[in-house]
Amino acid sequence: MDCRVVVEAAVPVYDVSTADEAVRIAISKTGEMLNPDLNYVEISMGSRTSPSGEELEPAFIVADEALVALELEMTVFNVEREEHASRIARKEIGQRLRNIPLDVLEVEVIKSDDDEEIGDENDGTDSKREDGGNDVLPEFDDLLE
Repeated sequence: MDCRVVVEAAVPVYDVSTADEAVRIAISKTGEMLNPDLNYVEISMGSRTSPSGEELEPAFIVADEALVALELEMTVFNVEREEHASRIARKEIGQRLRNIPLDVLEVEVIKSDDDEEIGDENDGTDSKREDGGNDVLPEFDDLLE
């Protein structure tokens, strides 16, 4: 099973005066830390809301320093369950983003064409072996004969 995992990161940025400037610097800084090893991770601006539900800017600025919310999205392949995918994503991203807090926001299972093809192929008409077995591939001993 393949999963798309979205991880939220809180990236500190220094010497900034506006939220837009902080977001641009945070995206650039994060991209430098992830590349070239994780160049397939998509970086985007995160969203924040107040406890009352009001939409806030993605950067919180105090004394020319900002904490920026970013969303990092990556696809994890060949996992057993969604929890496994989230652990892999946190580990891979966390190894490169030292001292930056991460939180998994979303894990979505990706439907692949292979899953559908397997379901279509196995429609009850299994191929039969000469000896009457239901195996698709011949046994190792049969190949030696």
